[in-house]
Amino acid sequence: MSKPTVLITGAGIGIGHCSALAFAAAGYHVYVTDVLDKEGAETVSAIEAAGGTAAFHHVDVTDTGNVNAAVKAAEAATGALDAVVANAGIAHKVLLDDMSDEKWAHTLDVDLSGVFRLCRAASPAMRAEGRGAIVALSSVMGTTYGWHDHVQYNAAKSGVVGLVRGLACDLGTDGVRINGLAPGFIKTAQALSTVHSVGMPGLEAAAKYVPLGRYGEPEDIADVILFLCSDGARYMTGQTIIVDGGLTVGRY
Repeated sequence: MSKPTVLITGAGIGIGHCSALAFAAAGYHVYVTDVLDKEGAETVSAIEAAGGTAAFHHVDVTDTGNVNAAVKAAEAATGALDAVVANAGIAHKVLLDDMSDEKWAHTLDVDLSGVFRLCRAASPAMRAEGRGAIVALSSVMGTTYGWHDHVQYNAAKSGVVGLVRGLACDLGTDGVRINGLAPGFIKTAQALSTVHSVGMPGLEAAAKYVPLGRYGEPEDIADVILFLCSDGARYMTGQTIIVDGGLTVGRY
């Protein structure tokens, strides 16, 4: 296949879904992966309806064997991946007094270790080819802010920033770049949850503090992810870019 290829985790909904559409529109063959089979298949259908090409793989990023198998299947079909987007993540509200070892470990397993598993699986073939770009999703809650009742999420998303820095040093000499992206308040299913996040009222309230005057849309993040994987970002690695409409510089 002459098309460049990208594998995206959590591509069934939200930022992952919009990223899949953006890469397909840019001419990539997209490996759509998610634990949400129906939504993942719908992402593939949307890409194909627009004239692009894609394939779905069920991937649970907490399962090393599952991650490795999906990457190897993609490589067997089209060769080393040109781009990888480690997007899958969760945000569960847990009071500190209720924070069991299991609840702590679950978020870190998805949001941090899941990113590492994907990078570990995809990087050997990329390094052998001497090229490739990886983007890992962090959050402004991992770069700038604390978040009440989400200490495990803060820790995991902060960990992604450090992981990006370390992997940039390990992969750079072989021509592979990795960068992080830290979204602000974005209208996703996660943010719209009134149980685990802020809900629509919270997004609307947050927008008042954003210099650009609005909360973000998933497409706002997807376009920057695509840029970070493009030749336009060829001399960028190890960075975590905040995309938040100015929230972190304008709130005081």
